[in-house]
Amino acid sequence: MRAFSLALLSLVAIAACSSPSSDDPSPSMPGPVASNSNEPGTAAPTENPDQDFGTPFQPRPDIVDARVTPFESWSKIDENTLAVHFVTGTPECYGAYATVEETDTTVTVSIHTGTLPETADKMCILVAVFGTLDVPLSAPLGNREVVSGS
Repeated sequence: MRAFSLALLSLVAIAACSSPSSDDPSPSMPGPVASNSNEPGTAAPTENPDQDFGTPFQPRPDIVDARVTPFESWSKIDENTLAVHFVTGTPECYGAYATVEETDTTVTVSIHTGTLPETADKMCILVAVFGTLDVPLSAPLGNREVVSGS
């Protein structure tokens, strides 16, 4: 899993160093490295018992140019809280927030990532980091499946 993660981070770093095709001077964020688990042929996010996984992010619903970023793994903090692990840019320039849809059988978490409003007109380094965002649930997780939203 580590080798796979390092390979993915290397690909993100290479892609981040390529020239943008747009004349937009705003900073761009590393693209998602995991596929949506709802797409055919892709794996659902896996549970990772290590809760201290990645750089902690605080919810920032005010981010600019938000896009859904699939996640690879999650940890159970308690019955009503998940820690979702994803790849994004540095927390000095990029932010994230989650939206959750809960049913009796699934918990679908969509991680939205984007540029912080206070850095939208500044240059930011393009370094991919593993981020972690705590996501509150409205009901205990129980035996429900955790799914990456789109």
